[in-house]
Amino acid sequence: MKSLLLLALLGFFAVSAATAQTTQAAAGVAAAPDKAKEMMVVDASCGQCKLGLPGKSCDLAVRIDGKAYFVDGSDIDSHGDAHAKDGFCSAIRKAEVQGEVVDNRFKASYFKLLPEPAKAN
Repeated sequence: MKSLLLLALLGFFAVSAATAQTTQAAAGVAAAPDKAKEMMVVDASCGQCKLGLPGKSCDLAVRIDGKAYFVDGSDIDSHGDAHAKDGFCSAIRKAEVQGEVVDNRFKASYFKLLPEPAKAN
């Protein structure tokens, strides 16, 4: 009986921790775009690994009109493994975004990573 209770408590805490991490990662951006704001399709990737921004760690960035900006409101790890073959540190991906550039950073109010195009055989 004690081990069943311990197992139930551990399961509860594991689910709580996973939920908290998911909520924190997505807390900065809306789940759906604002129809009143402009939607942009931009290049998204690691600012340091792929977009030439200075820094010592991997951080999400977007390129708008040829200029790269670090992103506030969404995190590099919120969109899968950054170091996977198709991750932000290995590839430049397309994303639908809404937001604005403030103090040389992109303040995202909406961020959706687009699927990679299918490869032709």
